[in-house]
Amino acid sequence: MILDNFKSVLSKYDVIFFDAFGVLKTYNGLIPGIDKTFAYLRETGKDFYVVTNDASRGPEQLAESYVRLGINDVTPDRIISSGMLAREYLDLKVRKGIVAYVGTENSAKYIETPDIQTLSIKALNLDDVSGVNALVFLDDEGFDWNTDLTKTLNLLRKRNIPVIVANTDKTYPASKSRLSIAVGALAKMIEDTIGRQFIRFGKPDPQMFIFAYQHIKNYPDVSKRDILMVGDTLHTDILGGNKFGLDTALVLTGNTQAEDAEVRIRSAGIIPTYISVSAVVE
Repeated sequence: MILDNFKSVLSKYDVIFFDAFGVLKTYNGLIPGIDKTFAYLRETGKDFYVVTNDASRGPEQLAESYVRLGINDVTPDRIISSGMLAREYLDLKVRKGIVAYVGTENSAKYIETPDIQTLSIKALNLDDVSGVNALVFLDDEGFDWNTDLTKTLNLLRKRNIPVIVANTDKTYPASKSRLSIAVGALAKMIEDTIGRQFIRFGKPDPQMFIFAYQHIKNYPDVSKRDILMVGDTLHTDILGGNKFGLDTALVLTGNTQAEDAEVRIRSAGIIPTYISVSAVVE
């Protein structure tokens, strides 16, 4: 049954994990009425976090994007991105040298440290790659899809280095009727071409949910039973939440539409705890 009263779902939980695109906003801006949900969260004192595979910008810039849309509640400390896991991996495993990246300059802010020099794949000279110690796929923009992906392929033929995929999404909605290819799909194409296995961060990987859980304000005193994962995509948000032991709510404002929700759930075998028209509290 598809619920049209999302407040009855939210009221049962102390902490809410929201996916971003398709749940809080779309290509058109904010989901209409989502400001009521944030008002309800403020009034009831419920803790919430935006758990996203978006590694295109840092938490500060992502938070600013909500402010520009009229939402001040999504502060940087409430954003948990797969890009943050990529940064943690580099801190622990690479530490210094040059890290080449596929993406924009804004996305590269995730991986910048005093000891790491970031270098866009666009600016890479294939005749001088000895100092490149890792490659990170961050965003589907900021490079030439033909020239620079070919350069990426040849860099990995020359250097046996770790490759980190900071966004595992394969597509994202560009409009109500069109999808665009996301960086996860590009990374998979290169991975299959060279026969290597990349390091992936993001939903539905349990590590993403462990990372989010550990960033809860009252961790470790919050039980998983008190957390709800709200998402629009079965194979990332709902599957990942289910595997981590969270209750999940599938909303029908993004990748999953009302007319095909039942068919998708049956074919995937991924069953959300709730199905709701949207994440809007009426």
